[in-house]
Amino acid sequence: MTRVRSIRDVAEQHLCAGCGVCAYLAPDRIRMVDDLERGRRPIVDGADGESGDAFEACPGHQLSQGPMPPGAVRELFGEWGPVLEVWEGYASDPELRHAASSGGAASALALAAIEAQGFHGLLHIRARADHRWLNETVLSTTPDEILAATGSRYAPASPCDGLARIEEAPAPCVFIGKPCDVAATRKARVLRPRLDEKLGATIAIFCAGAPSTAATLELMRETGVEDPAELASLRYRGLGWPGHWRAERTDGHVEPLTYAESWGKLQASRPWRCYVCPDHTGEFADIAVGDPWYREVEEGDEGRSLVLVRTERGRELVRAAMASGHIHLERREPSVLPAAQPNLERTRGAIWGRILVTRLLGAAAPRYRGIAMFPSWWKRLNLREKLGSLLGTAKRTFKKQLRVRRPVRAWSDSADS
Repeated sequence: MTRVRSIRDVAEQHLCAGCGVCAYLAPDRIRMVDDLERGRRPIVDGADGESGDAFEACPGHQLSQGPMPPGAVRELFGEWGPVLEVWEGYASDPELRHAASSGGAASALALAAIEAQGFHGLLHIRARADHRWLNETVLSTTPDEILAATGSRYAPASPCDGLARIEEAPAPCVFIGKPCDVAATRKARVLRPRLDEKLGATIAIFCAGAPSTAATLELMRETGVEDPAELASLRYRGLGWPGHWRAERTDGHVEPLTYAESWGKLQASRPWRCYVCPDHTGEFADIAVGDPWYREVEEGDEGRSLVLVRTERGRELVRAAMASGHIHLERREPSVLPAAQPNLERTRGAIWGRILVTRLLGAAAPRYRGIAMFPSWWKRLNLREKLGSLLGTAKRTFKKQLRVRRPVRAWSDSADS
């Protein structure tokens, strides 16, 4: 099996999640760039590529889950991680709820922390002003800033590259990111006491993988934006539930796609690392938020969010947000979670088979401790799906050249996109 010993190994051997925590921990030697075919990736200065704390905190090559905490729902822990409570609801602000991808719960919780709980700001991502098809990390401190960035961005982002802003903040901050981003943040706070002190809460967004930037550019072309310079705004979802893809040109031209249509095209470009990730629901966060897909959704419905309380810190944040009137939530039975995300149990099982075959064929694979996958493979997958997780991975290993190192290819503003 291929050995992974550095951030350069992680990036070149198809294990990078693109979170940016390495650039935060070693800013003098590591910077994040946009690799259009793969995602946000680190460039490492120096010959050896060894990265110390940056490698230690990287969730791409290794991740560990602890024992079930007191109060967690036992029947969920094995396949969904620690869950103390399950809620469903929406942001009380109708504008925020409408703009968001589902019910605006993540933004509402962050806003409540800032306006009613003494937090300084929210570290999250938004579209870049100069290239709306790319993302950037920002620290928002006002309702207008949070509202302007509301809505899913189904493209690469590295929110952990901005964690120094939380360290430097005058009061605790909220962090919102993908499950891998939150996992990286948890590992980083162990290494940086100042970050641990200022990181008031983490909120993870359910994630089925981060499509490449190239996929966004291709879908823009298919919907009438041939030249990225002509893009005025880009929404992947929102303005109703589940919302539409809307790539608007500077002349006002828009060719919207439904969420199902756009995601069906984008998801095919997810990097291999997303296919071997068992955590799609933010198991390392204080709170995790996603869509309650168990409901029959009609286009244009006002959104609703599923909210998982995963820690005591998360419980406090949710209770305070409800008390301050920022969010409306109703308690749900634990069984709602697997009903709301029916594919994720099978996905977790398939990952066990994918990792097994990847290792047997000599490609690099992430190491997980305390994260059960074999039980899901055995219980949730039928024989055809079991074989698919094994044989399909063997085929992908050669098709995607997973045993071959691939240097990071940085896009620049002067490049022809």
